[in-house]
Amino acid sequence: MGKVVFLYRSLAYRHAAADILRKARRLPRGAERSAARRYARALRDLARTEAWLEGRVPREARMAQRMTSAVSG
Repeated sequence: MGKVVFLYRSLAYRHAAADILRKARRLPRGAERSAARRYARALRDLARTEAWLEGRVPREARMAQRMTSAVSG
């Protein structure tokens, strides 16, 4: 169930980022457009960070676990 909730949350962040970026393209160049683009980029990065924080174990940690279990077993 947690993976489904994560998927919806990640998709919501990505959809919001795409929507804000679409709106920013309509604005004339300037501070408001730049701020909207930065906000969209931050939402996209948040979706990527959420994927990393959702319990994805780094590869090095998995390799270390395998080595310690192989040595002890």
